[in-house]
Amino acid sequence: MKEILFIEPVLKERIWGGSRLKEYGYDLPSDQTGECWAISAHPNGDCVIRNGTYSGRTLSSLWNHHRELFGLPDAKEFPLLIKIIDAKKDLSVQVHPDDEYASLHENGASGKTECWYVLDCKDDETIVIGHHAKNTEEAARMVREGRYQELIREIPVHKGDFFQIEPGVLHAIKGGTLILETQQNSDVTYRVYDYDRLENGRPRELHKEQSLAVMKCPFRPKLGKPVTYRVGSASVDHLITCPYYSVEHMTVTGPASFMAGAVFQNLSVIGGEGTIDGIKIRKGDHFIIPSGYGVFELSGNLEIIRSSPCELMVK
Repeated sequence: MKEILFIEPVLKERIWGGSRLKEYGYDLPSDQTGECWAISAHPNGDCVIRNGTYSGRTLSSLWNHHRELFGLPDAKEFPLLIKIIDAKKDLSVQVHPDDEYASLHENGASGKTECWYVLDCKDDETIVIGHHAKNTEEAARMVREGRYQELIREIPVHKGDFFQIEPGVLHAIKGGTLILETQQNSDVTYRVYDYDRLENGRPRELHKEQSLAVMKCPFRPKLGKPVTYRVGSASVDHLITCPYYSVEHMTVTGPASFMAGAVFQNLSVIGGEGTIDGIKIRKGDHFIIPSGYGVFELSGNLEIIRSSPCELMVK
């Protein structure tokens, strides 16, 4: 019988971070804590298992020595990284490379496709998704001349919104926004603009040339709506399936049984409390349902984000 793997998050201080991650029951290193790496086997934040047979082991160790738990025998690395991001201040305007560019220019690293589920935000808040440049030449002129307010595209954001951020899409989370991010297992980010902020008395590094090399021009927004279905006493919104991951938002109001598949699943409790197979869970818990676990039952009043890797991850 395989065990559910409960994860101890890694918390990271950021210049733009705050203290709202306390709402999830975490002991913060400071009031500038910007990121909870909730499920991660990345070298820059390797989470530890906090229960059962593998208690105290890192997730990367399980990936390397117990691949049967994940159902991905041929994948080169643990495929996904789950974060909660608390933006007390605006994040830098940035862009990510795709796999091909990152592999060539970032020592074989993966690119970064990611998506955001908005947990909370200020009233009348906006978010940066895309830009207004007509072509690459115009984008380059705007960046090199510092015309960022003309360049960036801001749109309204509300609690419960969902955004898919493809490589090459200019983006930024604005202050007062709390999100859960599902992404490829990558830490490659190119900053285009950082509001001339100082960190330790110096401006943070920008990556203008790399950003222009990977930025998609012109920007074409992709629109989509969740598909909702029911499982027992749960309502499930299917948010996205892309080549890297599938992501769902689950609202549980009573008993609901789900089947674990051949590939592992990540679950993050973003609201409420209840049980999974009789084990108490609450807001702030993150766990992995291993490959081949079988049927698991959720019960209580819970809000959960569930994700699993897709076809590019099984190669």
